[in-house]
Amino acid sequence: MRNNRSWLKPATAAAGALALGMSMAACSNSGESAAGNRPENEIHVLVYGDAGNDVERAMVDKFNETSDVKVVLDTIPGADYQQKLQTVIDTDSAPDVFFNWGGGSITDYVDAGLLMPLDDFIEEDPQLKDAFLPSVFDTAVVDGQAYGIPMRGTQPVMLFSNEEVLASAGVDGAPETWEDLLDAVEKLKAAGVTPIALGGADEWPTLMWVEYVYDRVAGPELFESALAGDTEVWDSDESREALGMLRELVDTGAFGTNFQSVKFTDGGSPSLLSSGQAGFELMGSWAYSTHQDAAPEFVEAGLLGYSEFPTIDGGKGDPANLVGNTNNFYSVLANTRYPETVRDFLKLMYSDEFVQEHVAIGNLPTTTNTEQFLDQSADPDYARFQYGLVEQAPAFQLSWDQAYPPSATPAIHGAMSDFFSGRIDEDGFIAAMQGL
Repeated sequence: MRNNRSWLKPATAAAGALALGMSMAACSNSGESAAGNRPENEIHVLVYGDAGNDVERAMVDKFNETSDVKVVLDTIPGADYQQKLQTVIDTDSAPDVFFNWGGGSITDYVDAGLLMPLDDFIEEDPQLKDAFLPSVFDTAVVDGQAYGIPMRGTQPVMLFSNEEVLASAGVDGAPETWEDLLDAVEKLKAAGVTPIALGGADEWPTLMWVEYVYDRVAGPELFESALAGDTEVWDSDESREALGMLRELVDTGAFGTNFQSVKFTDGGSPSLLSSGQAGFELMGSWAYSTHQDAAPEFVEAGLLGYSEFPTIDGGKGDPANLVGNTNNFYSVLANTRYPETVRDFLKLMYSDEFVQEHVAIGNLPTTTNTEQFLDQSADPDYARFQYGLVEQAPAFQLSWDQAYPPSATPAIHGAMSDFFSGRIDEDGFIAAMQGL
């Protein structure tokens, strides 16, 4: 499998040094149209710079073969993307279309009136909505209006494992329940390996555990209520139960003793799994291609296992619920000069060519026609497993640090990191989350 993410978490980690193809103007509020100082008959599409740009370039080239108004693709290195977008979005150099994560990553722009609702586009071409899985499409719906079209692949969080390590420790396959997981932790500790690799120094990998346990215990409604402004839910019985389970997991030594010095982004936590020093790692679906790139012999030997997150007995959350990155989206500036061109370009995001290009590099688009192309994937079994999870998920909860506006991320990461390290207790975590 070709690795299109390397050591990246797409939301936050640094990508390779790709050219920044647009000038960053000082902030202004001139009221002129997007890219008002650019040549006529072109629109600019701004994207997060990484290897996924290969597909975006292919789509741009295909579109430009027949369009009088040309698409220009601008890329920003991933580590700088959100900051540069915020700098440029309300200036004459703003893009017509830009990459985002839906949810909280666009709500401030919607509130400021900078984005175009796409409902008229969808009314003209219902496939702009109907061609995508609903659990994914709805991530970019704000106040009942659509503000984004899915444009990459889905990235659910799954439990990865080293099958050889599990077998040697007497662990019989992936844990189906929370009790199974705790039992596996004890067996792996007894075998002298770290039960669960965790890149706590990056902070966002730790958040994946919090998100899943909260979802399994309380269902997605608790976080949805919190996101809508009901801070009291953080002090609910379900919230305290979830925190108690997480504390138990940490205190059993499930993550070892130095997990807050380990990173995913420099290959630390993945190497613990592939080298046999850990039994499990909870990570986004890009972990498969990470291992394929860094430890191909581990994958080729069939030692990399993957499964859904365990069920929690008595929890309100459906065991089929997912958390992670539902997809990335293209949103449109309200004052783009060429809305018809933008509309036609967005139609490529559900085309057969789009799906085939992404499947070829290991991505999993969330279009309803994706399934028929899965046999063309670098690993059809993995692609089908992942697609099945997304297709059947009653709810797909966006990562908390992407569902909230970017300004909330430091507080979320800090509260979660302090709780896992023991610097704060349940009351401290609750108070921090209530302060968002």
